[in-house]
Amino acid sequence: MTSRARKALKGAIGVVLFIAIAGSVIGWRASEAKKEGGKPPDKVFEFAPGDLVTLTREPLGRQIPVSGSVRPVLAATVRAKVAAEVAQVSINEGDRVQAGQTLAMLDTADLKARVDREHAGLAETRARLDLARKNAANSKALLEKSFISQNAYDSAKNAVDVAEANLKSSEAQTAIAERALSDAQVRAPFQGIVAKRFVNVGDKVSPDMPVLQLVDLSRMELEAQLPLNEIPFVTLGQRIAFRVDGFPTREFGGKVERINPSAEAGSRSISIFVSIPNSDGSLKGGMFANGLLNTAAGTEVDVIPAAAINEEGGQTFVYVLKNGKVERRTLTLGVRSKERGLVEVREGLEKDVSVITAKAQGLKPGSSAIVAQPRKG
Repeated sequence: MTSRARKALKGAIGVVLFIAIAGSVIGWRASEAKKEGGKPPDKVFEFAPGDLVTLTREPLGRQIPVSGSVRPVLAATVRAKVAAEVAQVSINEGDRVQAGQTLAMLDTADLKARVDREHAGLAETRARLDLARKNAANSKALLEKSFISQNAYDSAKNAVDVAEANLKSSEAQTAIAERALSDAQVRAPFQGIVAKRFVNVGDKVSPDMPVLQLVDLSRMELEAQLPLNEIPFVTLGQRIAFRVDGFPTREFGGKVERINPSAEAGSRSISIFVSIPNSDGSLKGGMFANGLLNTAAGTEVDVIPAAAINEEGGQTFVYVLKNGKVERRTLTLGVRSKERGLVEVREGLEKDVSVITAKAQGLKPGSSAIVAQPRKG
């Protein structure tokens, strides 16, 4: 091998060694960087001054949750008043009826026969009374002429008294028979809708047996249980806005109609009754309603905008900005004001701490953040 070839070989070997050494150094630096946790720099969040708030003190009214099933204020089970066979039923469930409308007819043959019998007895009693009065008049004339004794006249007069008493008794029995005949027509006690029909044609009914159930849906009522500590804030006439299952976009209004004067046995709660107008009949008995009873504003409390509140895993918290870093603060909340968009903070937040109200994607504790300075005009 010539000296020139040896020099060329040595040069090639040197290049290869240089590349190998350089690659090793680069790999070592990358490995060290990885060991040191080298990664792209953190994202810095930028907030406008309006995205940050602090605790303020304001008078905030209480919002008391109210829930329960709605029911018609006026509902009745129409019952049979006499024993008879059902001859006709003219309505079904869901039919609207007017007050006094005939809903069912009972067989009246026996009832009519009883009325006829009582009328006949009444006529006989009246005839007996007329005869007794004539006899008493004749006896009085004879007594004045001393043709009969005082005892004889007294007997004739007593017969009149007995006949008059019998007449009153007969008239009462006749009225009862006529009332029973009238009760064979089962009538609606008020205007409403038939909710349940219990009998059919041919059924035998007895006094006080259910025939129909009638409800008036024009005015509904909700009974709700409230804790004793909330009752001092409830007054008659207070308005409540309701959401009802089945009407997700509609809001119903009501007002407190009555407050129970005593607590429920075995609980520390009191019932309130809320009347809800329902002129279009949209609400039905048994629907579940949720609402909020807004009370008047009371003493001042610490509040922040409800928009700043976050909920996750059963915890309520906010993000705050302190010394350029984002921190998470778990809060204990109090009264909420839906109308004003505020919520009371009872624990977990100091005064003058900047609370982030903006919702930023990727925001988490430890993130870097700055407040953008307003541009000069």
